[in-house]
Amino acid sequence: MTDCIFCKIASGVIPAKMVYEDDRFVVFPDISPLYRTHLLIVPKRHIASVNDVDGAGNDALAGIFAVAKAAADKVGVAEGGYRLTVNTGLHAGQVVMHFHMHLLAGEPLRAL
Repeated sequence: MTDCIFCKIASGVIPAKMVYEDDRFVVFPDISPLYRTHLLIVPKRHIASVNDVDGAGNDALAGIFAVAKAAADKVGVAEGGYRLTVNTGLHAGQVVMHFHMHLLAGEPLRAL
């Protein structure tokens, strides 16, 4: 998608401080963090939301939890704990219409 900010970040058109990158995902800090550690795990392949995951999307998303663990290890929050969140649609708080997972950590989080 040419107007998708996450596609532009994932392709390097817009620079970001990458915490982790492989052939399927990029991980970078949220520009408006809610916690001390607030990372975004973004697939390089454009998928608008969870509602748009199909057979092809399943392949693109395979391994997202392993990427989350690798990123948590890299920033030093894996042992203390972290939360993974996916917002789907406007009413759930999805601001960028490109599937992504939030990794939240760095301080005690309230139980849900």
